[in-house]
Amino acid sequence: MSLVIRPYTEADYPALLQIQRECFPPPYPEEQLWSLEQIRSHVEHFPEGALCAVLEGKLVGSCTSLIIQWNPGEAAHSWGEATDWGFIRTHNPRGNTLYGVDIAVRPAYRGRGIARALYQARYELVRRLGLERFLAGGRMPGYHRYRNRLTPEQYAQEVIAGRILDPVITPQLKAGLKPLRVVRDYLPDQESGNCALLLEWRNPERA
Repeated sequence: MSLVIRPYTEADYPALLQIQRECFPPPYPEEQLWSLEQIRSHVEHFPEGALCAVLEGKLVGSCTSLIIQWNPGEAAHSWGEATDWGFIRTHNPRGNTLYGVDIAVRPAYRGRGIARALYQARYELVRRLGLERFLAGGRMPGYHRYRNRLTPEQYAQEVIAGRILDPVITPQLKAGLKPLRVVRDYLPDQESGNCALLLEWRNPERA
């Protein structure tokens, strides 16, 4: 498998928009898919954090990040607050944390290690920039099947224990992220009950 992780450029914009449509079908809110203006803003504000995965010449995945200042004792934040609703104008080059805005892999190419390669590229960026951690709020799209009998926190614990497989959280845990806590009202997301599991990867060089 000839997989390349590289920054995305203007020539990639149409494929990035298509990836959004493939990866986040209804009931995910269509208005939360990337717009062309948001993608341009990613490249403008932090091109190093705007990455795509190319397999044999075809763009098959992408992820976006920005740098924020974050400390574990802080109050819960929403995705919109952290990312400026996806425009990442909140990017702070002097911050201590690389924050995951999104990650997406075309459904037909999942299970090939593409998401893990994108995470590894993020971890390498954390090391290269001397940051303390990579941090992300993971959607819990499997939660809607259990909402009648589990709280979001209980569902997250079942996923962490491996008793439930979640299509987003389970791969994130396998990619080396460690769970911190559930954040409620993180993002309008019917499947996840508007919740996310906050996860981090600590830079071993800053431990």
